[in-house]
Amino acid sequence: MDKKRIRLAVFAFFFLQGICFASWASRIPDIKTTLQLDDASWGTVLLMIPVGQITGMAFSGIIIPRIGSKRVLAFGMLGYAITLICIGLVSDKYSLLAALVVFGFFGNFCNIAVNTQGVTVEEMYNRPIMASFHGGWSLAGLCGACIGLLMSTLRIVPFYHFILVAVLTLAGILLNYSYLRQDKPSAQNQKEKQIARKNRPEPFLYLLGLIAFCGMAAEGAMMDWSGVYLQDIVNVQEWLAPIGLVAYMITMTSGRFIIDKVTHRWGRRRILQYAGTLIFSGLFLAVLIPHIIVTLFAFMIIGLGTAAIVPVVYSITGQQSKIPTGLALTIVSSISFLGFLLGPPLIGYVSHATSLRYSYALIGLFGITIILLSSQMKILRKQ
Repeated sequence: MDKKRIRLAVFAFFFLQGICFASWASRIPDIKTTLQLDDASWGTVLLMIPVGQITGMAFSGIIIPRIGSKRVLAFGMLGYAITLICIGLVSDKYSLLAALVVFGFFGNFCNIAVNTQGVTVEEMYNRPIMASFHGGWSLAGLCGACIGLLMSTLRIVPFYHFILVAVLTLAGILLNYSYLRQDKPSAQNQKEKQIARKNRPEPFLYLLGLIAFCGMAAEGAMMDWSGVYLQDIVNVQEWLAPIGLVAYMITMTSGRFIIDKVTHRWGRRRILQYAGTLIFSGLFLAVLIPHIIVTLFAFMIIGLGTAAIVPVVYSITGQQSKIPTGLALTIVSSISFLGFLLGPPLIGYVSHATSLRYSYALIGLFGITIILLSSQMKILRKQ
């Protein structure tokens, strides 16, 4: 059994999921402009991905235990890539709404299945490596943003861009599927269920979920709205709009690969406090000084802040909870992912009522919430 090749295979699937999502996010300004949608309408459009995710949750919890995360991941990634092509074909608002619901549906299957694979491989190594997998997703986001910027600069329409990504995804599935691992035996799952009945989830899990919710709301704001912010508020040319996502993903990706070493030196509590400060500072800097250079610098600050939140929170969850790790992570990740899914639509509605600058200021307050929660939680005082 080649552990390194198995780890690389799981890393590849994190990367493939990330580049599919980033490819969609990088072309948001183009699609929004083509369909001539205002911010409120676009907020409704972005809400469709959470609708699809929530719909998928009703099925993934039943299907994955029955047929295994390995098969579900391959099926989900294939559907994710095909739906991405369909997004490139849309010609009106309603077809885009339908496509994004399906995109979110397959995205949910990919997310749960690939993290299940990550947990399995982490147990093989007997040491924390989950952050490196999430780093793969962030690296894909950076690559996807760069490719999106190139495609937009060359005036290549999203459809042909998305076909290229889909072909890359199919090749990745074929090359790495055989190295994915089977899930835990059902007897072990049954044992975990018995333990779960004896121990109720600790209240701090929900607070950790709220911290991650705030961090992922900021992440969603950058993934879905950074290009629009540059185009509408900073007034950059349409072809240059994806550079905001590129700037954000550079520091987001770099931070994910160094966060383990920095956390060991400073401690998890301080890292979360610093992360909240960076998110707050970056968003308010972008709001107060909407100049291209300053805004790109602000986006890079936000990237450093959001890079730390999820890996640190998930690490604390796994170490401090008395209930099975899988159940604890499910609670925290479910709460946190709502921030990533619901934050962008909220921005659209607030922006339509006021301005996109006010929306970003609102998300900036989430950084303060992270600081306050991480400072007051007892579970973090010794972290």
